[in-house]
Amino acid sequence: MTTRTTESFDALIIGTGQAGKPLARALGAAGFKTAIIEREHVGGSCINHGCTPTKTMVASGRLAYLARRAAEFGVRGCGTVQVEMGEVIARKRRVVEGFREGSRRGLESTPNVSLIFGEAAFDGERSVVVREPNGGTRGLRANRIFINTGTRAAIPAVQGIESVPKLDNVSILELEALPEHLLVLGGGYIGLEFGQMFRRYGSRVTVVHRGKRLLSREDADVADEVAKILRDDGLDMRLETTPVRVERDGDRGVRLTVQGRDGESVVAASHLLVATGRVPNSDRLNLAAAGVEMDRAGFIRVNERLETSAPGVWALGDVKGGPAFTHISYDDFRVVRANLLENRGATTNGRLVPYTVFIDPQLGRVGIGEDEARRAGRNIRVGILPMTHVARAIESGETRGFMKVVVGADTGKILGCAVLGMEGGEVMAMFQIAMMGGLPYTALKEGIFAHPTLAEALNNLFGAMDA
Repeated sequence: MTTRTTESFDALIIGTGQAGKPLARALGAAGFKTAIIEREHVGGSCINHGCTPTKTMVASGRLAYLARRAAEFGVRGCGTVQVEMGEVIARKRRVVEGFREGSRRGLESTPNVSLIFGEAAFDGERSVVVREPNGGTRGLRANRIFINTGTRAAIPAVQGIESVPKLDNVSILELEALPEHLLVLGGGYIGLEFGQMFRRYGSRVTVVHRGKRLLSREDADVADEVAKILRDDGLDMRLETTPVRVERDGDRGVRLTVQGRDGESVVAASHLLVATGRVPNSDRLNLAAAGVEMDRAGFIRVNERLETSAPGVWALGDVKGGPAFTHISYDDFRVVRANLLENRGATTNGRLVPYTVFIDPQLGRVGIGEDEARRAGRNIRVGILPMTHVARAIESGETRGFMKVVVGADTGKILGCAVLGMEGGEVMAMFQIAMMGGLPYTALKEGIFAHPTLAEALNNLFGAMDA
């Protein structure tokens, strides 16, 4: 029998996502002998099949949308707009490859850091085995192990789903032929971003969503406005509609039977996109061998310092559950770095969670919404400003949506906002900065902002609230 040699490190990191990669570089720079293990591509979901590729493809869709509207701006001669999917995908691949290679070079050039390709699983406390692409294995051990393995698309419990061709957020990024009719299961941000994108490319798009409203985190008026915008763009939005069963329709197509408010009906489509949630990549880590506890859904349990139930093991990013955003994963890195290298006692408690849904117009959100505040019995004031009242939006021909802010009636502090409008994510960040600084809303109401910018709309938003 061959005895495998176990290599010792100061730290092991499983996954090169937006927490694992900067953590490896920080630990290496601090003198820790560090191994970081990656199953396939450096950069995690954000670079490889999340933010970077999707927003690159969203940009192509937006250009097609604007080209079709050119006559509104007095621009003639654009002709028929046709999206070449092969060229869209080629551009996306170039952008992704640039980010991916840059991330890989950054790790490989960091002192004390070893980048190891393979799939890791625990075989004991603070001990892992890596199955390498060439079929070999390596045993690694460290007193500190960090898990940053992310999530993947969940497959919904729909009769027949396993026997039909389907796409997820990864495989749809490689479609080089435009779907005639894209059927999207799920009305969350992934489903809506892809749905609007492919509608702008030229596909028919149907979105099937179980809930009464899209985007369950949002206020009712925000969610309703999102649905209206998408319907205006030509998407068929089927709300309060439950998938019952699905079957093949020809070589690639599908037929989905749904139960809606008016009974059963059938939706036939050329392509099916599954966007009904995420499951953690924890099932192949053999966490029991390390004493790492999970919840019923497989997400790793952590405390406010991101420590798991096993001493010397941390979990960062989406695999631990909670807000599944790249910037939260990076902030997890900040917490661990502060505690491990700076002895600062950082935690995840009380952190603001901003996010942007990259439909067009964007939806930027931070803090609590009106519905949540009222359920909690908070004493609040609410301000709403339609984008039709924002000079910059009018000048740009981008007047869909509105800004909404929630303010503490007693304190005058901003509690949260939703900006559904042109560059909504960027405008939202202004509210977030004010919240981080504890500024009263009057500081923005009375602030001087350059004209004509979207920022000056904050004067009007708070002015309307006080009127």
